[in-house]
Amino acid sequence: MDVNAVKLQAVAAPRGFSNVPPVPLSDTTIQARKEKLLAGMRAEGFDALIVYADKEHGSNFEYLTGFIPRFEEGLLILEKSGAATAILGNENLKMAAHSRIPLTLRHSPYFSLPNQPMEHEKPLEALFAETGLQSMAKIGLVGWKMFTAARADNKQLFDLPAFIVDAIRNSVPDTAVLENAAHLFIGGDSGARITNNANEIAHYEYGANLASTCMLNAMNAVEPGIREVELGSYLAAEGQYNTVVTIAAAGQRFENANLYPTWKPIRRGQPLSMTTGFKGGLSSRTGFVIADESELPDTQKAYLDRVAKPYFAAVVTWLEQCRIGMTGGEMYALIESVLPKETYGWHLNPGHLSADEEWMSSPIFAHSTQTLKSGMILQIDIIPSVKGYTGTSAEESVALADRALQADIARAFPELWTRIETRKRYLKDVLNIALSDDIIPLSGTVAYLRPFFLAKDHAFTC
Repeated sequence: MDVNAVKLQAVAAPRGFSNVPPVPLSDTTIQARKEKLLAGMRAEGFDALIVYADKEHGSNFEYLTGFIPRFEEGLLILEKSGAATAILGNENLKMAAHSRIPLTLRHSPYFSLPNQPMEHEKPLEALFAETGLQSMAKIGLVGWKMFTAARADNKQLFDLPAFIVDAIRNSVPDTAVLENAAHLFIGGDSGARITNNANEIAHYEYGANLASTCMLNAMNAVEPGIREVELGSYLAAEGQYNTVVTIAAAGQRFENANLYPTWKPIRRGQPLSMTTGFKGGLSSRTGFVIADESELPDTQKAYLDRVAKPYFAAVVTWLEQCRIGMTGGEMYALIESVLPKETYGWHLNPGHLSADEEWMSSPIFAHSTQTLKSGMILQIDIIPSVKGYTGTSAEESVALADRALQADIARAFPELWTRIETRKRYLKDVLNIALSDDIIPLSGTVAYLRPFFLAKDHAFTC
């Protein structure tokens, strides 16, 4: 869109939705997830997958089991027959009984915390032998990362701890093939996790809505004198696990290498960044603690025209042009055309997939032939970095849904569909964005950008 069409003017804030209950995943959805993975294994000739998990990197494990091993480590071994084994530490043994797929349980205290009891100690090689690993010809190792390096053999890069990889290698014959198989979960064109059904969309919308509700409340709370930690309290909700480090940072960030909100009071005239994320979505905002353009620091007088308005125009272009079937390379080139990297300094992917984690993978990169698909949950993530200027941000979560998926959502989750329609009307009628028919907003503050936090009734429109 034409950046000259961007206006900062008085507009009503989007409607927030509180008291939205979480939606659990159904047994049918879990079974469908397992079938997708087994189909991928068959297509590539894998006899088994060994899936690693810890607190920070548990999403592929959780995709089937429904839980992560929290403060311990764990392994899920999925055989091509569909049989599954979990190897767990001391404090997660009880979780096997609650797994969403049937499991055979094995105990490895090696996965437990330092100095905990080591009763029932057994080498991992012995546990792997009990699962029949020694008779398998091709085994996929799955951590959390799908490597996409240009100068490395990505299939031979493993992000599991060395003691586990060594034990696997010691357990199989020299002829066995070991490969990184994370792409079966998160690969951009055929990974099992890249698309979602109606039940999964409803499940993840809970977190996306929660994040945007938190962000709207935090923006409304910004006043000179409020501490970063007080804003941080607005960015937490309902006891839910944050998928990113919460940001409430005014003025100079990263002082003394600190990442977290402090007791520092916010001063008028400072830049301010805030971010929160839960399973299913993230919300992020950056701007100034001022009420109008006249208060911008002398070095930032051109901030709106130089940074904020072009960025908003790029977000609008993304929302208007994104469609099912376009390639990731097309989207990348589109954002480059309206917000050139050479001028605006962004260098990551202008959009990526999310689910249980904030960044799963992305089909959107230079020259990508991977296509955008119905059921994808995408985070609009364009990060301008213009030398000498404060940044700007309005990261939010949307999903792509064809008519069939939209009809499924409307039928199975009518209250969710009402929220989606309310959000779409706001984007179209208030912000004047010609939203793509394929996009359903999962958060309430999609494209709602206040560059000046003290002007609570002013935001960008087209």
